[in-house]
Amino acid sequence: QVQLVESGGGLVQPGGSLRLSCAASGRTFNVYYAMGWFRQAPGKEREFVTATTWTGSTYYADSVKGRFTASRDNAKNMMYLQMNNLKPEDTAVYYCAARRSDSNSPDARRYDYWGQGTQVTVSS
Repeated sequence: QVQLVESGGGLVQPGGSLRLSCAASGRTFNVYYAMGWFRQAPGKEREFVTATTWTGSTYYADSVKGRFTASRDNAKNMMYLQMNNLKPEDTAVYYCAARRSDSNSPDARRYDYWGQGTQVTVSS
């Protein structure tokens, strides 16, 4: 089994920054798995934020490009999301996900494992 645990969410003012972390563990977790971040705001569908392969190949949703940066530390089975210049529309629960493939995907249905989520609220 694979466990994903997010941390680092919180309340921040517009223009501020947060860094989310995702810790992966479990006997069957494989460092070659592609991992992603998704988010879900109240009353909205879960949406893709970013995805990254174990080699560091990453791509982003247009809405966060230039503001968010994803990274991985494969030795520690960690993934991070640095979020800068946050906007109120970034408010959501952010989920870490992993898929049993080494290629990225923006489709949430292609991910096999999910964390419990961490709340990010951007408000003055």
